Amino acid sequence: MSHPSVEIDAALVARELELEVEAFRQLMADGKISVLCERGTGEDAGLYRASFYLGTRRARLVVDAAGRPRRG
Repeated sequence: MSHPSVEIDAALVARELELEVEAFRQLMADGKISVLCERGTGEDAGLYRASFYLGTRRARLVVDAAGRPRRG
């Protein structure tokens, strides 16, 4: 089974985590930010919920397969 790759604009996540984009990218590269990505089913098929965790902060975005933000 293949797993799709979903790319999300770093600026969207950085803003939610109250970080500058470069700081967000560095923290990702350093493994300081954890990510959980869940694939939608049923009426949410084709959507993904991506949660980014940094300490007690969390950014949660619902995106389509192209990484475009959707409701959520």
